[in-house]
Amino acid sequence: MSVELRHLRALVAVVDAGTFTDAAAALDVSQAAVSRAVAGLESALGVRLLERNTRHVALTSTGTQVLVAARRALDEIAHLHRIAEQSRSELRVGYAWAALGKHTRRLQRAWTGPPLVFVQSNTVTAGLGEGTADVAVVRRALTDPRFGTALIGTEGRCAAVSTDSALARRRTLRFSDLARYTVAIDDRTGTTTLELWEPGPAPVAVRATHGVDEWLTLIAAGQAVGVTSEATANQNPRPGVAYRMLRQAPRIEVWLAWWRDAPPDGLDDLIRLSRAAYDRTL
Repeated sequence: MSVELRHLRALVAVVDAGTFTDAAAALDVSQAAVSRAVAGLESALGVRLLERNTRHVALTSTGTQVLVAARRALDEIAHLHRIAEQSRSELRVGYAWAALGKHTRRLQRAWTGPPLVFVQSNTVTAGLGEGTADVAVVRRALTDPRFGTALIGTEGRCAAVSTDSALARRRTLRFSDLARYTVAIDDRTGTTTLELWEPGPAPVAVRATHGVDEWLTLIAAGQAVGVTSEATANQNPRPGVAYRMLRQAPRIEVWLAWWRDAPPDGLDDLIRLSRAAYDRTL
């Protein structure tokens, strides 16, 4: 058996996510597929890469070295994709939960370059690291030095609650109003952390989610409440879900990100027009 890209992606995903279950969610495949891919890599190399138990997985000494090489190989493949995509006749803009919300159409109308194609990718880099986007809208700071970023605006936060909830009958809410409910949080690509409730009481429970669709489904069923950017409310209306603005909530910074070694054509114009869409001078 030879080493395949899916083997390398599975190993990196398991290490980054911490469990096979979370890695499967990140890769949008079954847990069995992830297990087979890692086992296939170990078989191809003839060494054990991960120590497994019922609670977590850990790299072996050899696995640590293989992981470094796997990341390097995947980065090179992503770079090849970026080179090939430079001749495309469209500019792909990645996002995880929402593009620019209500500002998206304004940007599209003002843009005079190649067509802007918005592509959803529930990853930390919103598709940049995977080669599916040329530039990405992110609402969490990217500390990876391979990426350049530009702040384009800020957004308010809102709560998402079931339309059957008593909270839905109120026009605005506070974080303290949500503390007695289970809060759904996507800690990989979402913008909500428990620090938002400080110094008040934290929510009674947290439910981990993996992307906006699962998050909305839980809320519509009354199994959780959520906190998100107003862009999510604009771009993701859902029967059974009511969005209510949060008072005294810190605003969310919105950034554009790109590969430093391969900035897309028209990047300066895209930044300028995106900032204009938010109507802020930064």
